[in-house]
Amino acid sequence: MSTSADPLAALGALAGVSDAVASVRKAVDRVYGHRVMRRRSNEVTSEAALRGARGSAALSGADWALEEVRRRTDFSGVDGDGEAPTVGAALRLTAEAGQLLSIWRQSPLRVLARLHLVAAADRGDAVGRPRTPDEPVDEPLIELPLPSADEVAGRLEGLSRLIISGSSAPALVSAAVVHGELLALRPFTSHNGLVARAAERIVLIGSGLDPKSICPAEVGHAELGRAAYAAALEGYVSGTPEGMAAWIAHCGKAIELGVRESTAVCEALQRGAA
Repeated sequence: MSTSADPLAALGALAGVSDAVASVRKAVDRVYGHRVMRRRSNEVTSEAALRGARGSAALSGADWALEEVRRRTDFSGVDGDGEAPTVGAALRLTAEAGQLLSIWRQSPLRVLARLHLVAAADRGDAVGRPRTPDEPVDEPLIELPLPSADEVAGRLEGLSRLIISGSSAPALVSAAVVHGELLALRPFTSHNGLVARAAERIVLIGSGLDPKSICPAEVGHAELGRAAYAAALEGYVSGTPEGMAAWIAHCGKAIELGVRESTAVCEALQRGAA
């Protein structure tokens, strides 16, 4: 990452990133201008939350049909369904994210701890804090070298300083960096992917790009597929300008696909079909 005073802004100047930023802004503005948003935005927000949670859970290995997520009320997994707790965690995180905006701007590490607590409340003493050197990480779908606990602590502190100090970078860049950094570090013993995607959502809402949370990037990440997600993340982890730009562009495409999903919801509401 750049060593400039505002490294996130420097990332925004990478080749190809400005095009992704402009494309995302155009797409978001278009769905916010839909006539349904003038009177039924709460319904669009609720549906986007449900679909975003389903998408995030799918990326963590629990790829359920939307109607199954909508229908189910028990996500404990006591019936032997090992995927149910993952879906439940994704739903809880999506509900929690919008409540943490003011705290995020002042204490992002506190928010990350809260997100992990919400996602992994059944994991005992390892919940809500970064992992220690002797603790393993349960994140089977991310097959990248695992940074040491000391490196995690240092990089989390650096990320926190960036967030608190603010940046002139576009929302897409900030959200992609937070998402990518958390996936690369996997700071918790479990549920890092779910937490990283919830943090991305918080940045997109808090930045003003998606204040009503109707553009579920998680939907797009799931639609692009786990293989593409992992490949783009490798670009971020490489630290090269090309790799970083590819990850940011990937996140931008995911947001645009989320916009497409919510546009379809708006159209359905307008027709009286939802």
